[in-house]
Amino acid sequence: MPRILAFDVNETLLDLAALDPLFERAFGDAAVRAQWFAQMLQVAFVGVITGRDIDFTTAQHGALRMIAERTGTDLSGTQADEIVAAMRTLPPHPDVAPALDRLGAAGLTLCSLTNSSLEVSRAQLGHAQIADRFEAILSADQVGRLKPAPEPYRLVADTFDVAIGDVRLFAAHAWDCAGATAAGAKAAFVARPGMVLGPVGEQPDIVGADLDEVASLILA
Repeated sequence: MPRILAFDVNETLLDLAALDPLFERAFGDAAVRAQWFAQMLQVAFVGVITGRDIDFTTAQHGALRMIAERTGTDLSGTQADEIVAAMRTLPPHPDVAPALDRLGAAGLTLCSLTNSSLEVSRAQLGHAQIADRFEAILSADQVGRLKPAPEPYRLVADTFDVAIGDVRLFAAHAWDCAGATAAGAKAAFVARPGMVLGPVGEQPDIVGADLDEVASLILA
């Protein structure tokens, strides 16, 4: 069983639904939040595929401009800044702290691994009061390529001086699990509401409805 557990942050640990009031005010529809996050990922992934380094904050602002143009919304710079800044103060899902505590108490080593910058991630996890659960807070920015490129997952293995097969990623995103398994790590899929696995490629060997269920499967 992999002893190094790496946790994706946005949506896996932290609840983006806290942004819904901001999208309701800016776009008149809280549902735009999900469209924005998907567009942001597309902007970032184009950077990965084309070999350009596009940081997550730049991708977030770019996606907001694209969604505003697509919907005919007059989005002010202040509104855009407010949405992006609110990413730093997202609350954790209620199952997160107890599950992390159970896994840590079992002697497993926990770290975070995000596409957000290291500075943003530290702010996020500190505000959510879960930073102390992790032996390391890691960012794809440290290797200059975003997940699902292999380098961020290898960063986890290098940080703890283990083989990549000794790393397991926890994520609520099918693409993140796919990136981890392609890099040689294991993956556990956290099926948050609305999240589904892709039908193509290697599948995670552990799947649970929330982090509590996934932790129970790991510890079993």
